[in-house]
Amino acid sequence: MTLLIYSIQQLPSKDIDMNLKTPLPLLGGITAERFIKEYWQKKPLLIRQAIPGFECPVSADELAGLALEEEIESRMVSKNGKSGHWEPKNGPFTEEDFASMPKSNWTFLIQQLDAWVPEINELRQQFNFIPNWRFDDVMASYSVDGGSVGPHYDQYDVFIIQAEGKRLWRIGQQCDENSPQLEGTPLRILSEFHESESWVLEAGDMLYIPPNIAHYGIAQGESINLSIGYKAPTHTQILSHFTDYLLEHVNPYSIYEDADLKPQDHPNEITDTVFSKLNQVLNQHTQNPENLKRWFGEFNTSPKNESCIQALESSFTKEDLEDLISQNVIICRNEGSRFAYTKSGQSILFFVDGQSFELHENNLNFVQTLCDTRGLSIKQLLAGSNDSTIKQLVQDLLQNGNLYHD
Repeated sequence: MTLLIYSIQQLPSKDIDMNLKTPLPLLGGITAERFIKEYWQKKPLLIRQAIPGFECPVSADELAGLALEEEIESRMVSKNGKSGHWEPKNGPFTEEDFASMPKSNWTFLIQQLDAWVPEINELRQQFNFIPNWRFDDVMASYSVDGGSVGPHYDQYDVFIIQAEGKRLWRIGQQCDENSPQLEGTPLRILSEFHESESWVLEAGDMLYIPPNIAHYGIAQGESINLSIGYKAPTHTQILSHFTDYLLEHVNPYSIYEDADLKPQDHPNEITDTVFSKLNQVLNQHTQNPENLKRWFGEFNTSPKNESCIQALESSFTKEDLEDLISQNVIICRNEGSRFAYTKSGQSILFFVDGQSFELHENNLNFVQTLCDTRGLSIKQLLAGSNDSTIKQLVQDLLQNGNLYHD
């Protein structure tokens, strides 16, 4: 099978402008504002025919073809594998792997399908009522009859679209790290599942499941699901990665200072004055909003899979850029790239795939246009920008594969 990477024969299209108070068919006619207030991170929501007449952009054979590729993350889960219940296996797979599978009770999953199939990337744009920095990926799940990944819970929000066939979804209890798990499998399968409600989803139906809610999907015949997942960093990740960032940027020769040291009657006592000074050192770095903004933007836009972003083999010059401008080509963001920005004083911190660029606030329109628009002519992109650094930035992003052109 030919890998479905970067089909760029598409017309410019503006991301959907979301009005939080406009009823959305995708949410069953309720507003994004109501959804966030009543359901987001609170309780499940079933939407019948969220996408009427939905046709899955990828077939089961195409998904299997993607699972053969080394650079694509894939997994297979068998309910009754050779080593016991709920046996996982990581890809890449071979055609022989699929040919040897039984007729029931297994499923395989493709991560970050949005990076490899442009039509899937288009689909996830319908969820722009949730900030894009929270988006993780679109996962595809193909299952034969009885296929499942078992009763479990996740620590992220997910919208599950039934793309083909039918799947029974059972909703269970609120879980946490102390919830009992099944032994004898590396998967986090719940050993206890207390069903509260269940539904059979058909093509076009969608189910939202918040974090820590037990759920159990079981295919009824052949089935394809698309899961739009939203990540949230753990406190451990925040502390660990932020402190790593600080260590890279703090002057290693800065030391604790106590020129105002006073003699003590009891030299073994660590006085409150010491802790106050230590607290000042911590606050000097951790309470700096510039540090936090730059770290989080770089951390949050780090590529999920660097294989998606390939730099050009040859040098892309200023002359090459001018040729693109004269031809007014269509510029697109790499489907696997992550773009974000934040305002910082009179500057804009612009983040692309783990890198940060500090731009003057006059370039806000350029940054917003690039982040909000999936495909547009290069003259539209550069309109109104007289900053020479912007042309250089576009040149670099094209060179590095963060942007591409038709």
